[in-house]
Amino acid sequence: MKKNNLLLICSCLLSILSYGQTHFKEKKEQIKALKVAFITNELSLTSDEAATFWPLFNAYDAKQNEIRFSKKKSFADKMNKENSDKISEKEAAALLTQSENLEDEMYQNRKKFILSLKGVLPSIKIIKLKNAEDNFNKKLLQHYRDRKPNDK
Repeated sequence: MKKNNLLLICSCLLSILSYGQTHFKEKKEQIKALKVAFITNELSLTSDEAATFWPLFNAYDAKQNEIRFSKKKSFADKMNKENSDKISEKEAAALLTQSENLEDEMYQNRKKFILSLKGVLPSIKIIKLKNAEDNFNKKLLQHYRDRKPNDK
């Protein structure tokens, strides 16, 4: 039964993502909906668990995205090809420290999220969450790799 649900979700993922030329925002929303269904299924969340889990997950995910995109963008801007050849050792050390701080911030956010889940989900489901996220991301990446060039 679980494998049938998983196959159904994966086929929905593939069909929705490959259907027509939709806008980026619409695709992002579709991917998010598929991720919700996939993780809910993988963790076998009850309706009570899901009602408490998803607001926590969404807040965590939004914070991770903020850290990943907005703060790392400034790092990437400073390290473009022309600047990377001209950067001083002092500037490079500062950028390295900034990068380490961003990674630490992401880790601390994940740690805080896990602590918040301990009262909501059994430990086994919390452990399965990381695997479910990784599996979803792998399937999504594989889908995009398998697409034909004119399927974009």
